[in-house]
Amino acid sequence: MLRLYDADRCPYCARVRIVLAEKDLDYEPVIVDLDDRPEWIYEKNPAGRVPVLEDGALVLPESVAIMEYLEERHPEPPLLPPDAGARGLARAAIARFDRLSSAYYALRRGDDSARPRLEARLTELDQTLARAPYLAGDTYGLADIAYLPWLLRAQARLGVDLDAFPAVADWVERVSERPAVARELQLAAV
Repeated sequence: MLRLYDADRCPYCARVRIVLAEKDLDYEPVIVDLDDRPEWIYEKNPAGRVPVLEDGALVLPESVAIMEYLEERHPEPPLLPPDAGARGLARAAIARFDRLSSAYYALRRGDDSARPRLEARLTELDQTLARAPYLAGDTYGLADIAYLPWLLRAQARLGVDLDAFPAVADWVERVSERPAVARELQLAAV
């Protein structure tokens, strides 16, 4: 059975939990207290971060690597488009995610000067989602999952008004109807 070293409040873990739920995969969660990290987590990931996925002898850290591993190992239902170009666009969107997360974390640490940077990233997302229903085009998948946990938390914890970004707000509402996302809506507010 898969084992996920997890923390409810961690959006990186949320990515993996959503993929696991989308693929209807059973797993054993091992909750890690991020305020008092156990020494053994550094054996699983030298950075001491979660998520970490164990699948038999494989110990795999890093949410993007885990998401892609699960997609390759359990291809149904697919979370990457069948077209190579669309898959490339999905991967490019995921690679650009750090632009949003750096502004998000700066604002979360209390740097109010980061709010315009976060709003600029949300404007970029809004423009992308005004052209297509999902971040990689016509189908929901890994790119959407890569961003969603931070947008839910920005709204719930940082007071970011997503209504100022209508395409983003519509997208969040649309993907929030997915059963795999339902639990994350509750955790984002905590």
